[in-house]
Amino acid sequence: MQVLFRNAAVYDGEGDALRPGCDVLVEKGEIREVSDRPISPAFATVLDLRGRTLMPGLIDCHVHATATMLDLGANARVPHTLQAYRVIPILRGMLDRGFTSVRDAGGADYALSVAVDTGIVQGPRLFVSGQALSQTGGHADFRGRWDENEPACGCCRRLGRLGRVVDGVDACRRAVREEIKAGASQIKVMASGGVASPTDPIGFTGFSEDELRAICAEAEAAQTYVMAHAYTPAAIRRAVACGVRTIEHGNLADDETARAMAAAGAIAVPTLVTYDALAEQGAALGFPAESVAKIEAVRGAGLRSLEIFARAGTRMAFGSDLLGELHERQSDEFLIRGRVLPAAEVLRQATSGAAEVLRMQGRLGTIRAGAIADLLVVDGNPLADLSLLCHQGRHLDAIMKAGAFHRNRLA
Repeated sequence: MQVLFRNAAVYDGEGDALRPGCDVLVEKGEIREVSDRPISPAFATVLDLRGRTLMPGLIDCHVHATATMLDLGANARVPHTLQAYRVIPILRGMLDRGFTSVRDAGGADYALSVAVDTGIVQGPRLFVSGQALSQTGGHADFRGRWDENEPACGCCRRLGRLGRVVDGVDACRRAVREEIKAGASQIKVMASGGVASPTDPIGFTGFSEDELRAICAEAEAAQTYVMAHAYTPAAIRRAVACGVRTIEHGNLADDETARAMAAAGAIAVPTLVTYDALAEQGAALGFPAESVAKIEAVRGAGLRSLEIFARAGTRMAFGSDLLGELHERQSDEFLIRGRVLPAAEVLRQATSGAAEVLRMQGRLGTIRAGAIADLLVVDGNPLADLSLLCHQGRHLDAIMKAGAFHRNRLA
């Protein structure tokens, strides 16, 4: 099947401007040709965009698709089948908003990615981390102060369990190997305290340096990489020095830390919308009180972190990190970043920059010959108005994933 998008204003995911009057030919799930001159295939379905914007499908590099409730620890206590059904509308909503690929940062498993790839479930392409690794008392240890039950381990896999608790170099090595065997695309590690867990203040660092190096070495041996939850300069610098490739959140980074990340080639994945959403709605929706109290410690620094990363030349990618009922605010991240960064840079972070995080440069997040045909038709120019990517996909006249239409209002 061939589809020809005619008279498109192309944003290719890499530049700063639209290319008006382009034809883009899609065949067998890939982009066959991009041309400033008319393309005349023999058997294509022709869709005249009349100057609408054609851009790559969006990529969110930090989601928790199986976090169907705000209380992260409670997700693992939901019956497995019920949890799977709850995930379906969350994934569908992401695709409706134009996100054709997402990197899950803990909780989703390989089976869920297969369900999407085979068409059983409608949703974005999933790059799963399996269960994130946490030390005892770390960000994925959801036991309270007086809870002496055994911590979450890797032996019982439950859809929605954010992470597993491991301590010691050998246990960390084995955990990485088990997650890779179970289908993880990358490894997630908790390298600092966090907001949504009960016993780890944000200033805590996670794991010893020997443990972090072992985790990174095992990931590298498996031809993948480590993404690290980290807020403070100390936690970020430690993680990067031990081999971590992407820093998740990073709200409290300072100039020195950002320069160290840039020098190491590490990529920042800020997730600013989640703090606004939790501050505004979290308590009413049942977010634990001890977690609500931590939000302001990182919320105010979020926008400053964007300025710091940009000033240091640290690459950034799009992330949202939303939970439960807050998933619908995913696209608001564009507006938050747009307060500080040029629109073209924000769009790159959700397209070609995000594809670099996924190690899918040239295949995702771009409009060029040979790329996978993940495409959006936007009624307007998102470089001039980022809000066109908000409102639950209202302004997206077509959403194509791997050459197949999820939505097509153009026919």
